[in-house]
Amino acid sequence: MVSVKSLGVSDAELFAVAPVPAPPVETPKKRSAHAHHAGHRDRLRQRAKVGGFVALPDYELLELYLFRTFPRGDVKPLAKSLLTRFGSLGAVLGATLEELATVPGVGEAAAMDIKLLHEATLRAGRDKIVKRPVISSWSALLGYVRVALANESREQFRVLFLDKKNQLIADEVMNRGTVDHAPVYPREVMRRALELSSSNIIILHNHPSGDPTPSRPDIDMTKQIVEAGKALKIAVHDHLVVGREGVASFKALGLM
Repeated sequence: MVSVKSLGVSDAELFAVAPVPAPPVETPKKRSAHAHHAGHRDRLRQRAKVGGFVALPDYELLELYLFRTFPRGDVKPLAKSLLTRFGSLGAVLGATLEELATVPGVGEAAAMDIKLLHEATLRAGRDKIVKRPVISSWSALLGYVRVALANESREQFRVLFLDKKNQLIADEVMNRGTVDHAPVYPREVMRRALELSSSNIIILHNHPSGDPTPSRPDIDMTKQIVEAGKALKIAVHDHLVVGREGVASFKALGLM
């Protein structure tokens, strides 16, 4: 058996206790930064409480929301980066998880929280047009479609299926496409209307360019859907084209 001493280890070395690393010391500079950020958060919350959220600019409103995702630290640069990247608060909320992830500092949790806010906004808008005649709640409908489509980065074709009383049965995305085209199949629209026992429909699609002016293909496609509906006694009330610059109504423009 080999003894420890034969290996040249002394008693002092054998029973020596390894030093325990001291805990990191928070420097005055770090304490000052933490206090500054905490103070800023308190001041921003107080301003929102006293003046209302409407008094806050978009970056501060977004910053205030991000406090929930990031309990500590300065999130003002992140809020401003998101607005710079997407152009508006609505566009930030409308961005996909993948698009949000391209902004440095936006992790999975922040992206999910932003999309959660977007979905809550959509559902709140949908509540205003559910269980009441959609065509008599036109301003509420326009507000809803703006939130749903104005900031989509790709063209999306969807249909509001209504019953005989023009109450909403379903709002369904029928197709998604590229930045300037979403294929539309009139037969599929009518097939789905029959499945839902829908007597009336409103067509929706967006122009990611921002300009809602109907194009010639938009007009031709609408005529095809209207004709397909006539044979089945399914009325097309309107076709709304949504862009960041507004909403164009085919009926109001005399295009149907």
